Amino acid sequence: MFLNKLGILAIALQLTTSTACSQEHGPMVEEDVETVVQAEVDRVKLPNIDLSHWKVTIPEGSGKGGAISVEPPAILKYATNPVLKPFMYNDSTAGALVFHAYPSEATTANTKYSRSELREQMVPGDDNVNWTFAQGGKLKARIAMEDVTKDDEGKYHRVIILQIHGRLTNSQKELIGQDDNNAPPILKIYWQNGQIRVKTKVLKNTAVSEEGILHEEAWDDDEGHTFKQEVGFKKFDIEVKVSDGEMMVSLNNTEFAVYDDINIKKWGVFENYFKAGNYFQTRDKGAQASVKFYKLEVSH
Repeated sequence: MFLNKLGILAIALQLTTSTACSQEHGPMVEEDVETVVQAEVDRVKLPNIDLSHWKVTIPEGSGKGGAISVEPPAILKYATNPVLKPFMYNDSTAGALVFHAYPSEATTANTKYSRSELREQMVPGDDNVNWTFAQGGKLKARIAMEDVTKDDEGKYHRVIILQIHGRLTNSQKELIGQDDNNAPPILKIYWQNGQIRVKTKVLKNTAVSEEGILHEEAWDDDEGHTFKQEVGFKKFDIEVKVSDGEMMVSLNNTEFAVYDDINIKKWGVFENYFKAGNYFQTRDKGAQASVKFYKLEVSH
């Protein structure tokens, strides 16, 4: 971010000096140049988002499971990282962090879709330390959809902007004989045709055994909940709170979706982590989306 400011300073100084020297009344004095340069710097807004506990995955890399991820501390230099810059960059006019994605051949192991998305790391650089609902968690975000394409029917492509993803512990993974630690996402929050839609998981059989509940096949998608407010391409605030046996999602602190049934209570067996960004839900050729984050805060 320092290099961004330095570059803006240099450009402002160059333009101001050039303009000053071309004026028929003679060059501006040094104090005038400094004033104009400072005004240019003051117009720059950089996002105030702490990335020290996040890693990012981008739609760049090689094939399924080969999407590139960048962890702390390297992610902190995203503004000057040539690999990240096309997919994760500052909007210094809006003061937002932008995540750009399009359908590429580089995906994570368990999906066909591409993403420019952050993954929470409670211990920087380590995916093995996560949290349970009993430990609790809170996420606050201010977001705006900047740009998104439409499908053949004229509907905007869907984007997942926030998630709570489940994770098996190593002992759980070994118990069910699974190759990786992947568990279903208990929460997906979509931007969908200008509205915010929430999806969670429900058990196919609530009497499932303690071992059976660990299998992804034990879970199904719920019917989903769409908030009434239309956010369109404007800023909106999302808050997610989880505690033992309960999950709450709010939009602009005026609409609330609360989950406290047996499905959430039984979800307590899993570890979890937050995700945030642009998980693009299409493979349509030429499709793309950009999502702005003005604020992103997590606590436990």
